[in-house]
Amino acid sequence: MLPHLKLVAGQSASELRVDRAGVAIGRTPIIREITFTARAGEFTAIIGPSGSGKTTLLKAMTGELAYSGSILLAGLETGQLSAEYLAQLRGVLPQASQISFPLNVSEVVGLGVIDRRQGRASRSRRIGEALCRVGLAGFEGRTYQELSGGEQQRVQLARVLCQVWEPVADGGQPRWLFLDEPVSSLDIKHQFQIMRLAADYAASGGGVVAVMHDLNLTAAFADRILVMKNGRRLSFGARDEVMRADLLSDAYDFPLALTRFEESDVPLVVPAPGSDR
Repeated sequence: MLPHLKLVAGQSASELRVDRAGVAIGRTPIIREITFTARAGEFTAIIGPSGSGKTTLLKAMTGELAYSGSILLAGLETGQLSAEYLAQLRGVLPQASQISFPLNVSEVVGLGVIDRRQGRASRSRRIGEALCRVGLAGFEGRTYQELSGGEQQRVQLARVLCQVWEPVADGGQPRWLFLDEPVSSLDIKHQFQIMRLAADYAASGGGVVAVMHDLNLTAAFADRILVMKNGRRLSFGARDEVMRADLLSDAYDFPLALTRFEESDVPLVVPAPGSDR
């Protein structure tokens, strides 16, 4: 059970509320007064061109970077929470994870099991279940460094899942997954597997916030989308409010068009006719 902390007055324990958040590296502003709200039970994606500040914003939301303004996670100011409390409330998958020690897969995934009350057998079951969820059943004894980049990425996701295994903690507090480009190294089969896993976590009551580059996977799985450009919010809203050709073309400085398969209501983003000229 998560320890009780006093909520900021008027705030919900099931939301991530970002209010005029800013991040600067030295004197250089990277994020400028971004405001949006993500809710537990939904998959929120952050999109935008390279260099727009997506990862920097994610690091501020997870407590890794100092910020101005306010970022409330579960009604609590993120910058004031201890690392121990944050570890129980949210799991973070970074773009890349470097491991120098010669650990096997089970040892890496086991780093996410922060509940030390679990016995050895229970811990082993949790690790095995997490590996099954990411399509790596039977990999427990493999050496981490010998895996492909995509396999390592899925091992790291299994570790994060072990950390926040139940989407809703005892007492009803939602937990959160923060994912930075979670499918960047994966083939199409495993991209859909991981996106479905994240969507299911949200459907079970947890919160999911993911930095995404693939616009079509975003359209297929996200409930709400934040569009960033030059460190600012360009748009935020439900998928069909945001996935518009004019808005996306503006965000990426490239002419884009939207189409749909007859049997699907999910938009498909493609280069606009004549964009290759």
